[in-house]
Formats: sequence, structure tokens, C-alpha cells
Amino acid sequence: MSATTVEQPVRVVLADDQPLVRTALRMVITDTTDLVVVAEAANGAEAVRLVEETGADVVVMDLRMPGTDGIEATRIITEGPADARVVVLTTFDDDDHVYAALHAGASGFLVKDMALDDILAAVRVVASGDALIAPSVTRRLIKEFTGRPRTEPAAPRRRAEGITDREREVLTLVGRGLSNTEIAGELHISIATAKTYLTRLLAKLDARDRVQLVIIAYEAGLVSAA
Repeated sequence: MSATTVEQPVRVVLADDQPLVRTALRMVITDTTDLVVVAEAANGAEAVRLVEETGADVVVMDLRMPGTDGIEATRIITEGPADARVVVLTTFDDDDHVYAALHAGASGFLVKDMALDDILAAVRVVASGDALIAPSVTRRLIKEFTGRPRTEPAAPRRRAEGITDREREVLTLVGRGLSNTEIAGELHISIATAKTYLTRLLAKLDARDRVQLVIIAYEAGLVSAA
């Protein structure tokens, strides 16, 4: 008789300088069986330290915090030896740093007015190795940044090279914020086929997850503010 494998809960660090936000998230996570809060941080430096100390799986990261902000903390965590993934939780309407957070390695971003259950669902998605960007938020992100003049010096932009015309179509739709189901409908293919194209794009473009594909689509000029 084989032993039953018991899955360990996802270990979460909450990083936000607002105690009320952390309290609300901690209370709802306490009611789950597959998630557990292992630490709380009031700034980015604390978040980095606590990830190292606890071996956390996911960090729910605010962007605007005193001292080391969420962008720098995200970069340190994702470039370091820890396996923790970062979900940015921010107020998108007044925050110009979401794009920078994605470049820093965040696996998704959410807005603080989302339902708590949706935030928990996002933590689970990211913990499983996927990435999550709400399509409506993605479209607003793309509109925001493609509408800006590209005047500031930046790192060399990645190009969508070495992919087929069909894969380019899929990448464009990912950049527009469409889900796999919507991509399948748009291109008249099955959802399984859409997922296959997505997997190929991740491999060919050396992208970590769907978030990076959105960035690549933007940088390659495949999406516009229209």
C-alpha cells in the first residue's frame, strides 16, 4: 500500500506598507487550506530578507513602499537564488511603474480593488508556474505605454525573431491581453492548439512566462494604442 503524498501549502510573503492591506489578505488566506502566510513586510528590503529566511513560494508585492520599493525588491528576488515568484498588487490608475515591475521579473500584477478571492486565485496561478495578467488591465497597460513617446534611453528592445507568421499572430493577441480561449476564438483554432503555440513562443523567445511575452509583443511593435 503506497503512502499518500500530502501537498504542502503555498508559502506566501505579504509585502505592503499598509497594515490594513496585509491584515485583509492574511485573514482571507487563513481561511484557505492551500495557502499560508509565512511572513509580512512593510518595505522591499524586509521582503527580500524574509523571502530568503522563509523560502517563500510567492510574494504579494506592493510597488510604492518606503526605502527599497517594490520594483527593486522584485528585481533582487527574481534575479537571486530563491525560487519565489512575485505578484504585484498595486493601484494601477495612479502608478506609472507597473511596466518596470514586469521588466524586473514580476509574474503578474493585480489591482487593489479586485475581489480578495480573485487575488488568491492569482497567487495560486503564479505558484503553479504560470503568469497572470487580467486581460482588461493588460489592455490598459499596453494603451498607456504605447501611447507614450519613446524618448528615454532604454535597454535594447527584444525582437520577435525566429517565429512563424502564425506564432506572430498569437504573440500579437497575447500582447493585446487576450486569454487562450479568446485567442482560440479569434484564430478559429482549439484551446489546446492555442496553448501549444504559447508554449512554442515561450521557448523560441526565451520568455519566462506570459508576462514577458506581453513585453516582447510591445517592444517588437506588434501592439498599439488603437
